[in-house]
Amino acid sequence: MKRQFIRIVIALAVCIAAYLVYRALGRYSIADIRASMREIPAWRIASGFGFVIASYVCLSWFDMLALRYVGRPLPYRKAALTSFTALSIGHNIGVAALSSGTVRYRFYSRWGLSGEQVAKIILFCGVTVALGLMTLAGLALVLQPGDGLDLLDLDTAAKRTLGFVLLAGPVLYIVFCARVRRTLRLRSWKLEPPRADIAIAQVAIGTANFACVAAALYQLMTTFTDAGYLEVAAAYVTAMLAAILSHVPGGLGVLEAAMISLMPASASIGALVVFRALYYFVPLLIGVPLLIASEAYFRRRPVRSAQQAQGQAREA
Repeated sequence: MKRQFIRIVIALAVCIAAYLVYRALGRYSIADIRASMREIPAWRIASGFGFVIASYVCLSWFDMLALRYVGRPLPYRKAALTSFTALSIGHNIGVAALSSGTVRYRFYSRWGLSGEQVAKIILFCGVTVALGLMTLAGLALVLQPGDGLDLLDLDTAAKRTLGFVLLAGPVLYIVFCARVRRTLRLRSWKLEPPRADIAIAQVAIGTANFACVAAALYQLMTTFTDAGYLEVAAAYVTAMLAAILSHVPGGLGVLEAAMISLMPASASIGALVVFRALYYFVPLLIGVPLLIASEAYFRRRPVRSAQQAQGQAREA
């Protein structure tokens, strides 16, 4: 019953995504989109892809911090492999906590982590995402010039007030982690707040990740718009929040529709299509083969270990 419900929700999400894509792209012909994409200089695409790579490097440090938090640090290569494979797939499937969490469990359980530890890693990474979004959104609203985008129909004073409120969240989180050292109980769960240094690193790396994603989008959109980086960043985090809340796979259609509605005079659908290809589709084309290869590797390893043990027994 539960599986059927999840399938129905996913099917509805896909239908909503298709509708939003139609709404977002319906006013553009294929020729218009291709022409828009051709207008983006190659070096802008290359620099945008560089920021995409930087974002995935930041995401790998989400896992590195989480592993330290649960007391099971692993070599960076293992954390990076797990993070990239899980998120390259999870970003496209949607319901990231479930989809990327499943992939994380496949990797980390093989390296000796318990189910509870993997669950804490997933929660830790989710909190890091929230802290990064809040911080970048707060900074963008506070530092944005007075004649910037009229996001949410707010004037300059209201935008800056909202920005300070958002920035207060990460600050309070760090203070909480520094002051509270007792175990928190949530039903059968036992959660310990991270150390203050790990909490600070969460905020810094979470913000750096979304700053890199916004920079990638800005590199692609700057050909068509006079909007500054902070304006694009503010629009992006607002659109990203809408995409996360929708649970639509990869935010497909939601991100594009939100960006177009927030930046109607300047957003280029061609830039958004290229951004989706660089940030979502290219990593997916790498992540899926990595997952398949890792499954084949881990399945063969027990056979090799057994054969080695038999050979050693014979020699003895």
